[in-house]
Amino acid sequence: MIAVINYGAGNLPNAVRALEYVQAPIEVVTDPAAVRAAQAVVLPGVGATADTMRSLREMGMDSAIREVIARGTPFLGICVGMQVLAEQSEEFGLHECLGLVPGTIRRFEQGLKVPQIGWNGVQHDGSALWDGIPNGAEFYFVHSYYLATDDAALVTGRTEYGLNFPAAIARDNITAVQFHPEKSGQWGLKLLGNWVKGAVGRGQGSE
Repeated sequence: MIAVINYGAGNLPNAVRALEYVQAPIEVVTDPAAVRAAQAVVLPGVGATADTMRSLREMGMDSAIREVIARGTPFLGICVGMQVLAEQSEEFGLHECLGLVPGTIRRFEQGLKVPQIGWNGVQHDGSALWDGIPNGAEFYFVHSYYLATDDAALVTGRTEYGLNFPAAIARDNITAVQFHPEKSGQWGLKLLGNWVKGAVGRGQGSE
């Protein structure tokens, strides 16, 4: 079973529908015990990192997420679900995040329209997450902040908006994307299907 964490994120219904479309064996959960028992975990998200971290702490999900990642459970973070993996965020004042990947969440430079809303081409490394997805395929982004990291090996996909920034990261059992695969049409569904296949050996991508 893949646990999809429900902490009140607005994109949860769309994420659930997309995962169901690629035949992922999911269960929407609010109990940290269900996260600890899952074969794999998805953390969707929209909004601010501070609000998300507050919700996760109040639910006890922050410790559950750290535990399952430490033991090797496959994990997928989407949008803010990627950002909270960082060490810290500057959004609405510097604050700690989960500290599971190196880097800081920073606001796009002045002069750029934020939030960035729209389709960006993603240059990727051709790893299993991107199987069958053309390099430069477009994905849908909605965000005002991005992950700034010095760890180039962490980054599996990049895109441009005023600067070059990570669109996707992967290390060991952690995978995360800044864009919304559930709103990214054919290639978003394909990416979700690839992740599900790698995580639990089930599901399928959209051709």
